[in-house]
Amino acid sequence: MGGPAIRLLIGAISLAAFATSAVAAEPVDIAIGYLGRATVPQTLSPVDQPAADDGVAGARLAIEDNNTTGKFLNQRFTLLDRRVKDEEDPAQAANDLATKASFILANLPAEALLKVADALRARSVTLLNVGATDDRLREQDCRANVIHVAPTRSMLADGLAQYLVWKQWKRWLLVTGSHDNDKLFADALRRAATRFGAKIVEERTFEDTGGARRTDSGVTLIQRQMPVFTQRAPSYDVLVAADESEVFASYLPYRTWDPRPVAGSAGLKPTSWDPAQDQWGATQLQNRFVKLASRRMNALDMQAWTAVRMIGEAASRTNSGDAKALSDFIKGPNFSIAAFKGTRLTLRDWNLQLRQPILLADGRMIVSVSPQEGFLHQFSELDTLGVDRPETKCKLQ
Repeated sequence: MGGPAIRLLIGAISLAAFATSAVAAEPVDIAIGYLGRATVPQTLSPVDQPAADDGVAGARLAIEDNNTTGKFLNQRFTLLDRRVKDEEDPAQAANDLATKASFILANLPAEALLKVADALRARSVTLLNVGATDDRLREQDCRANVIHVAPTRSMLADGLAQYLVWKQWKRWLLVTGSHDNDKLFADALRRAATRFGAKIVEERTFEDTGGARRTDSGVTLIQRQMPVFTQRAPSYDVLVAADESEVFASYLPYRTWDPRPVAGSAGLKPTSWDPAQDQWGATQLQNRFVKLASRRMNALDMQAWTAVRMIGEAASRTNSGDAKALSDFIKGPNFSIAAFKGTRLTLRDWNLQLRQPILLADGRMIVSVSPQEGFLHQFSELDTLGVDRPETKCKLQ
């Protein structure tokens, strides 16, 4: 065999060895943590009770989607689920997760999320907030290691207000619950009314006096109580309820003294996602979720799905499993993510909030999607929802 032939044979053997080595190489593992609460909150309606896998089921579906792409790039994604009991320290649980995962999805109240963010400050760990809607987490209490996938209360309120103003329902009767979160949502609704030209004709507070939420005599009592509570109001177009604590708002539709629509925490609700969403290819996502979880996909599920897909998108675009490279890409100008909402979603660089449309749902159908037509912005119409760059109090650190 001549020299050229020998060299060709050696080259072929080397290529085959390289190909075999590439195939046999271990995939790059990208572990993602999910840190949530063990206690499942209760709702007024027995139909809407949260499932035990609320949120984490959406993350699991996204892990499957990431691995579909990842197998072609030699990447493997895994999910680590950690639930925190009321008596447990969320910071310690987060530190435990951080030994295995460089990205952690957090479904925690605002104070717990801040505690976790500060505890992980010295680590190369990125938190993705999928549950807390508090504006202060993106403003005066913002953290450079927290990306916010859940919309803010101000984004939800602005999305609702734009539609009500578009409908010319500009006169609002605002009814607020007596708990702190109810008051925060009411603050966002007042801001939205001022911002878009609505008028709050009167405000009323529904005091939570405790007691059983559902009793045998409940229907009769509520049927008498709600008309009396809402009577003698100034002329208004829509009753807007701020009741994040699930005390009274669900009892308002069809029971008000005046025949008026209800919006906010009942009736027409602003949300990041709804089981009825079927536009822009969402039906295939909804069907895959039902197959995985044996239930319909809710807002928390979608927020967790989006967070995991953001990490997967960064991994495929950078062809890397390096945590810093992925985090930098997500925070950079070239990042966007498709999420079945009619437009690609991007990150606000001033407070790390994900821009996104707000769905308006009535419990059966999607009524509309904000931002509404005619609400313009010099950069992105999505920035008409929530705190804009000139208004921000965030100084990332």
